[in-house]
Amino acid sequence: MQKDRLIAFSDAVLAVVITIMVLEFKAPREPTLVALTAQAPTFVAYVLSFIYIGIYWNNHHHLFTLVTQVRGAILWANLHLLFWLSLIPFTTSWLGQHPAASAPVAVYGLSLLMPGIAYYLLQTLLVRGEGRDRSELAHALGRDLKGKLSPFVYVAGIAVSFVAPYVAEGLYVLVALVWLVPDPRIERALRAERGRPANSP
Repeated sequence: MQKDRLIAFSDAVLAVVITIMVLEFKAPREPTLVALTAQAPTFVAYVLSFIYIGIYWNNHHHLFTLVTQVRGAILWANLHLLFWLSLIPFTTSWLGQHPAASAPVAVYGLSLLMPGIAYYLLQTLLVRGEGRDRSELAHALGRDLKGKLSPFVYVAGIAVSFVAPYVAEGLYVLVALVWLVPDPRIERALRAERGRPANSP
């Protein structure tokens, strides 16, 4: 199956997710800066979630650039990822309303953990489909330390949220900062692919 339809569908879903998040903003009832300031936690939560959605969109795009074929299992794995990402607007809204409460911070962390696991599963299936020993994708991903360590940081954040919610939020921000730059491994593989002669194996 061609991958273009999967990519287009994924792009559309992520665009809807971002749209739903921004619709959670409610204009202040009072025309004062104090009333506007009260919306700050919701805005900060939105910015963090927007960054996360952007990270997934960016890495999803890079990931599929090196993919040559898409099987049925990959379609379901991609839907699994999109399902968890589609829940982020809800958890973002709850976090924005209660930034210092343990339960919203923990649930928000869970809504970051599950897409991370889903993305790793999708990535694993893609590598297996392309061939672990000979594919450009497997070579580009290498040991994938960031992908393997990030879920542990999320779990730590979820656990810490019941004691120090703001520390947990700091951990979530830390993971976002680590992933903010597009994956250099795949960038290098793409540059190498573009520089390879057309008749080379």
